[in-house]
Amino acid sequence: MKNDLPLDSLIADATKSAARPKKIWEIRTEEQQYAFLQDKEMAERNRYGQRIDLIEHVKAEAPHLTPGRSMFINENPAVGTNPNRNKQHGFFFTADNCIGCHACEAACSEKNENPPHLAFRSVGYVEGGSFPDYKRMNISMACNHCDDPVCLRGCPTRAYTKHTEYGAVLQDPETCFGCGYCTWVCPYNAPQLDPVKGQVSKCNMCVDRLEVGLKPACVSACVGNALDFGVIENIPANREQARVEIPGFPSPEITHPNIRFQQIRQLPDEMTRTDSMPVKYHKDGEGRYRPAIDQKLGKERHWNLKRLSSRENPLVLFTLAAQMAAGTFGLMFLGAQLGLDGFTAFAASAMYVPLAMLCFGLVAFGLFMSTMHLGKPHRFYRGFNNLRHSPVSREGLGIAVFMAGIGAHIAFSLPANTVFAGLFQSVFGVTPDAIVPAWLTSAAATGAGYFAMAGSAAGLYYMYRCYRIKARPFWNHWQTGTSFGGNMLSLGGLLAGTVLVATLGFTGESFTLVVRVAAAALCVGLLLESVGLWAHGKDMGSAEHEGGAAHYVLSTTFGKTYTLRNTLLGLNLLLAAGLLASLLAFDGVHLLQLAGLAVSGLTLVATALMGRALFYVLVIPTTMPGAFFWKNKGFEQHARDIGLANMPQVGVAPLKH
Repeated sequence: MKNDLPLDSLIADATKSAARPKKIWEIRTEEQQYAFLQDKEMAERNRYGQRIDLIEHVKAEAPHLTPGRSMFINENPAVGTNPNRNKQHGFFFTADNCIGCHACEAACSEKNENPPHLAFRSVGYVEGGSFPDYKRMNISMACNHCDDPVCLRGCPTRAYTKHTEYGAVLQDPETCFGCGYCTWVCPYNAPQLDPVKGQVSKCNMCVDRLEVGLKPACVSACVGNALDFGVIENIPANREQARVEIPGFPSPEITHPNIRFQQIRQLPDEMTRTDSMPVKYHKDGEGRYRPAIDQKLGKERHWNLKRLSSRENPLVLFTLAAQMAAGTFGLMFLGAQLGLDGFTAFAASAMYVPLAMLCFGLVAFGLFMSTMHLGKPHRFYRGFNNLRHSPVSREGLGIAVFMAGIGAHIAFSLPANTVFAGLFQSVFGVTPDAIVPAWLTSAAATGAGYFAMAGSAAGLYYMYRCYRIKARPFWNHWQTGTSFGGNMLSLGGLLAGTVLVATLGFTGESFTLVVRVAAAALCVGLLLESVGLWAHGKDMGSAEHEGGAAHYVLSTTFGKTYTLRNTLLGLNLLLAAGLLASLLAFDGVHLLQLAGLAVSGLTLVATALMGRALFYVLVIPTTMPGAFFWKNKGFEQHARDIGLANMPQVGVAPLKH
């Protein structure tokens, strides 16, 4: 396919377009020729099989999309003059040419009016070798406007759109409510969460410049001719390679990014990062650089209990509270439905509704903490906008259904509650049964209970799916499921057993079976968590990727804390198993057994909080290399510790969200 318009004609048309009363982008009179797009020939498909002509690609699904559709850039309904506006565009980076001047960063930030702590495009580097054969390779990276943008599918608010115009993945900061999930799933650090404004923004491909035939600002500003841009798979002049990865670049198979590389200069077999991340890159037999663990922190083990606190603390409380509520309600409701001794007696007692209310309160507290984690908590309702794709939206819906089901179950269970029935009769002079038949409220309560169970199952499943992220290998393991499921059973067994035993003991009812069921739930939950942790430690301990690097940090920076948690978990499992065996072997329940279960429960709470905090603190994502100061988490923490972060020009933002 050819573009019949010569470059001079394209420049003339763009200049005329810029002279209109409503401008998409004003072209300077001294704009140099290298700043204009020059694509003339295009392939039909890219190397992943995706059509480069995006109109043809989506025509069957969206016939309303036409080549002349306006993008309403800057609220301007004009359509640009670029003849290739419906082709997939992308960046081309020649690593050998990049001199690390950061002109691309400056141009991007100037055009987008970014504050010092944000950069849609950033320059990092990897280095290797030793004097006199020392090599350094700079990497300039922004959004890669992928064929399969995981940010778009993951975003619960639908703030992202993959446009047929240029194939640009655009994001609306005003729609975003600042959950930061897109920053978790993107392998390339493209979405930027602003902790001051509480919202995400990112590279927009400079579509306003593309509309008038200009290359993005970063490309036009590149001093070393390292950056170029155009229709994807077109190799710029004087280039001979179009690779899909270079040292430090995460696997392109995750998202099929629209960026191509040239890197011809010979590099050492091992390249290291200058930032604090314990990752380096080894050349394999095929000449490709793969991540490996860089033991920058040594092998000494530490406690670092203070560092267990993080921005994700609300999520620690949300996940544990929701799992405890699901386990507790499931045991009390299903036990009564199955007609188990003790459970049916508790269901008929005055404490059944208060325990259900406690479950409701736990879920409400968890959702509140999850909402407070957002950059814009008052926009929480937007979290349901992307039920078609986002596990975050589905998780939120499932937990909301669970909460609504518990609420309805409580409302329909109240007429059978002796305390409520007595109060109702004293106020209105009649019993609730005289107004609504008991069989009807009982059936409605049962239906609402099963509805709540279905909601909790869906919510916890998608809670697990939220963390199966390819860009975060430490989480992307089935152990996340055993951890969540194990905590649901163990914490639920602890809370349900405590309330049921206390109630039945006070009323003189037998609670032997209740204690056995609660001890069994505690035992199975601890066993699930232990098996998952063993397999996870085995897999991550031998892994040569970011998950292995996270396990290295776990074993060193938090080594003593990790050992304590695992020791307590193992001892707790042995104690719970021994108590369960004694409960099954002998009739009745002795005070010593209840004391043992109480100790097991207290240990469980401590290990659950410790383990979940480690879960969030430790994860190392697949990210682009930073520099010694810029995009370096170690330097950012150092700047905060010594007060340097108070100077905005340093580029370290305060942790407000």
